[in-house]
Amino acid sequence: MGINFVPTSQRSPESCPALVLNADYRPLSYYPLSLWNWQLALKAVFLDRVNIVSEYDREVRSPSFSMKLPSVIALKEYVKQPEYPAFTRFNLFLRDQFTCQFCGSKEDLTFDHVIPRTQGGRTSWENISAACAPCNMRKGGRTPQEAGMHIRRWPYRPTATELHTIGRLFPPNYLHESWRDFLYWDAELEA
Repeated sequence: MGINFVPTSQRSPESCPALVLNADYRPLSYYPLSLWNWQLALKAVFLDRVNIVSEYDREVRSPSFSMKLPSVIALKEYVKQPEYPAFTRFNLFLRDQFTCQFCGSKEDLTFDHVIPRTQGGRTSWENISAACAPCNMRKGGRTPQEAGMHIRRWPYRPTATELHTIGRLFPPNYLHESWRDFLYWDAELEA
């Protein structure tokens, strides 16, 4: 049983996302990878907000117009990236590399208040760590010391640059060949 690859020209437009680069030709984000669906990409092209860097073989047509779908687009105006990322569940898991900070498991992740809220702990970068459900239950409403548990790395507030670097450790399942010059996973994936 082999894998059948559908030529890009026969794919549905939904399977042709565009890699979005900042004006400096670096991806807006690595994890999740900055991708726009074909409708957003075309809208940005028509509003003259992006330059098309590369295209798919796939075309979209209307009675009076036809255009190849963009596979890589670059913003015309540089978007300054924030120094610190938003505190979200996803960014927290990314900071902790999708790993329980108590046992190292990558399964059934939750987040844990290192200093419990009942003891004045806050919901912040500096007090929340990724924890698998069993470790979180075992720790309960106690500090790691009270529970006799060792925390591998104390929680901290990461910079956006740190999260971009960590994100490169988790390449997406799909990378189009036209994206290779703009991403850093390519050499690692071929090794």
